[in-house]
Formats: sequence, C-alpha cells, structure tokens
Amino acid sequence: MDEEQMIENNRRKKAVILFSATFIALMFIAGYLVGGTLSSTTILQDEPQDTDNGIKNVTNITYIYNDTSLAALYSAVEGSVVVITGSITQISFFGTTYTEVQGSGFVYEYNTEYVIITNQHVVEDTQNITVTFSNGNAYPGDVIGADPYSDLAILSVDAPVSEFVPLQISSSSSLKVGDPVVAIGSPFGLGGTMTTGIVSQLGRTIQDSTAGSFPIANIIQTSVPINPGNSGGPLLNYQGEVIGITTAIIQNSNSLGFAIPSNTILREIQSLVQTGSYDQHPWLGVSGTDMTYAIAQAMNIDTTYGWLITQTTPGGAADNAGVQGGTDQVRILNNRIIIGGDIIIAIDGTRIINGDCLMSYLEEHTAPTQVITMTILRDNHLQDISVELGTRPAQ
Repeated sequence: MDEEQMIENNRRKKAVILFSATFIALMFIAGYLVGGTLSSTTILQDEPQDTDNGIKNVTNITYIYNDTSLAALYSAVEGSVVVITGSITQISFFGTTYTEVQGSGFVYEYNTEYVIITNQHVVEDTQNITVTFSNGNAYPGDVIGADPYSDLAILSVDAPVSEFVPLQISSSSSLKVGDPVVAIGSPFGLGGTMTTGIVSQLGRTIQDSTAGSFPIANIIQTSVPINPGNSGGPLLNYQGEVIGITTAIIQNSNSLGFAIPSNTILREIQSLVQTGSYDQHPWLGVSGTDMTYAIAQAMNIDTTYGWLITQTTPGGAADNAGVQGGTDQVRILNNRIIIGGDIIIAIDGTRIINGDCLMSYLEEHTAPTQVITMTILRDNHLQDISVELGTRPAQ
C-alpha cells in the first residue's frame, strides 16, 4: 500500500469516527429533550442469569409508571372486580329461548352497605343474575337501582361479607386528556383481564338504546382496548381509584372506547340505592345539530361554532323561554338541514362549541328547575335568554 492510499484510508477512518460521535451526541441530546416523557415509564428486570447452554435469560420484568407497578396495581384491585351473568327470555312462534348475557362490575361500599356497580344495559331485562368473584365463588344478585339515561345499575349480592373488597371512587373532574388509565373486566368471558391506555378526550356524548332518544352525556373517551364483556367494569387511574365505568365501543374503531365518568356515579349513587332510580337529569326540550362552516355559509353568518336549534318541544323549557327553532330546509352535501333557528353559543358564560359541549355542561353543572342564562345568536344578533330547566321525561 503506497503513502497516498494510507493517507486516504486514515481520512476515511477519521470521517467514520467523527460521524459516529456526532450521531451518538445527537441521540443523547434528543434523549435529554424528550426525557421528561420517556423517563416516566421504567422497566425493571433482574440481572441476566447464565443457563447451562450459555444463553442468558431475563426474568421478573416489572413495568413502572410514575412509581406505580402495573402488576401491583392489578394485584390490589383484582379481587374487587366481578363477572355478571344472566339470561334473557325470548318468546316467539317457535317457542321460548334463553340468551345468556355477560358483563363486568365492581364492589363499592355505600353507607356500610356493599353493592355492585355496573352498566344498566348489562342487566336490562335479565333474569337469574349471578355475580362471580375473582376467586370463583358465585352468588345470586338482584338489581336494586338503575338509570337508563346514565347506563348505571346497582346490584345487591347475597354473599358473605368476606367476599367484598370495595374500590374507592375518585372525582373525574381532575381528569385530563393524556392521563393513563386501566380497565379491568371480562372481555369475551375472559375474567380478570387488564388493559391500559390513555384518556383520549372528555365530554363526549354517545347514543345507546337504553337511553332511548336521549344521548348519554359527559362521556370519557379512551384508547383502552374494550370488548364485549368489559361493559360495567371499572376504569381506574394509576392509583387504583375508579374514575369511570367502561360502557361501549364503536365497531371497527381500533379500540376507541367510552366510559361513564365517576362524577355521574357519585351524583346518583344515593338515589339509586335508596329509591331505585334517578330523576334529576335536566331537560332543555330542543333538537339540533352542530354548526359547521357550510351551515354558516347557508345562513349567511360568520359564526361557525355552537349548536343550531332545529326544533323545540312544545311546552318544554326552551319553548317556554321563547327559544326559536328552524324555519327553512336546505341541502348541504348529502344532508338536509333545517336552518333559521337560534344558535346556542354559551351557557352561563361557558362557550358551547357543539352538541357534546352543550349536553355535557347541562349534565355536569345543572339540575331541573335551575335557571340558566343561554347566549344565542338570532338573526345574526347576540342575546341572552333566561331558561328554567325541566326534568327529562321518563321513558
């Protein structure tokens, strides 16, 4: 090798070393910048052990999040989650058939009384209800209270006191998008299944057959995998406290799930246990649709947010207050929209972006007979209207 080749090889080696050093430095800096998020999750494992064939095995892996071991969390709460089964009788021309239904629930202590909290749709029209604890012991259960408008049900169980390990319920008011959460239930009958995810949004509304034509409001949206059989199980924070009840999924949604917030449980539990029902859902008595840019163009206005009222219920709270519904029907893309009605843009000073915001605000912050100040846009002019809320009609 001549002198020129040696110089060229040395130059290449130096270039490779410089590139490697630069790459490592950049990775270190990037790791430092995102360390605030990555360092919150840690994996602890025992030292690798040599086996007879010289291969090292890694054992006893523990997942830690903000000093919380997910395995320890599960161990602490698994005894509180139950499987609920029953049967629905169907009579047809061909005779009587029985369909087995299954869901989840959890133990809660209310005023020294142990009860099981679950979804109303899990036990609706269900006979021969059985509650099975994590140790395999099963006992008969009875529905003592239910609210279809919130998809909540309370069960009593004829079981020894030693079976009941109650969970704590924490306020869902402190939840934020991005908070980590855990669901435990019985998807497809696989009892004691734990899945994790995050709160992906708050204040959603969902339509469920149990609530009839009314939406279930102020729902938690989560990325936690939820499947049939999970319904009624607890949604927990990383302290093992209940912050919701898993209740529904959207088909083909890639694990987009929903949960009733714990604030709804705390608000209704006394009435459900003591009277068997809950009748304090506020009622505005209107139908409507979310405002969009296309609708704003059709109405020749600049406001692109809010909730457009298409119809008021005669004798309802809004109708009594003079709120006006739509007058003209227009075609926007493939939809026919009734325009010309009042647009709700705020309630008591809180901005109303869409129907989810409206229904969730009413459910969380108001009650029947309460007088609210509703800011509306009518004929392209803002005005405030006082509305005394009614009580949602019984199904």
